[in-house]
Amino acid sequence: MTKADEIFKQNIQMIMEEGVMSQQARPKYKDGKTAHSKYITGSFAVYDLAKGEFPITTLRPIPIKSAIKEIFWIYQDQSNSLSVLNEKYGVSYWNDWEVGETGTIGERYGAVVKNHAIIDKLLKQLEENPWNRRNVISLWDYDAFERTEGLLPCAFQTMFDVRKIGDTIYLDATLTQRSNDMLVAHHINAMQYVALQMMIAKHFGWQVGKFFYFVNNLHIYDNQFEQAKELLSRTPSDCQPRLLLNVPDSTNFFDIKPEDFELVDYEPVKPQLKFDLAI
Repeated sequence: MTKADEIFKQNIQMIMEEGVMSQQARPKYKDGKTAHSKYITGSFAVYDLAKGEFPITTLRPIPIKSAIKEIFWIYQDQSNSLSVLNEKYGVSYWNDWEVGETGTIGERYGAVVKNHAIIDKLLKQLEENPWNRRNVISLWDYDAFERTEGLLPCAFQTMFDVRKIGDTIYLDATLTQRSNDMLVAHHINAMQYVALQMMIAKHFGWQVGKFFYFVNNLHIYDNQFEQAKELLSRTPSDCQPRLLLNVPDSTNFFDIKPEDFELVDYEPVKPQLKFDLAI
């Protein structure tokens, strides 16, 4: 059992046994019914990437390729355009969050990154002083929220710090989410932000260190309780997944491509489970 599998099972068990039901829920299922959830607050996990602890469960297949492409859409393309995501990357699951007929998800995610030149500023200050303590990506932009409709960002804040041990510099990262769907999105979000951490580390020729993951509201939707029981009953695969970024050290952040990532030793338990998403 990997550390991710252990944390996954612990979180599912805690939500199902100790969680409380949502009130006045905003999301809807595609049939129009209100999507209530059972949730806990204040979930925290630590993965030491340098020791091979990678946040991806083996209890069900996780769609790593599309998740990593989403990171490129947000932080390289710095776009909120669905046509970019659809046509450049072949990823369509964000289409359900289109705002009107704008072809966008509103002024969210990549649009906020672009508006504030967040990546350029982050890379610049890490270059000038790797040990500064102000390396923050924040997608929570009240002005942008007032200008357009759109889903408010779930994974909204990332912070980076470096540590030097001997001659090796490690880049640590902390991801904060206001809300997370435990069964569907938990390992997708964690894994894709590790990919972002790896891209920044490669830009400077550093190693990845620790990944800290905080979720404020961690939930299971009320149409997923049977899937939760199934996941708890599964025996994890006997493998140790690792994500590789196959580019030379000091490769420019903007020159890295999705196909440069490779997930090795990943043999998830099948069959895949079906989830009806809440929109």
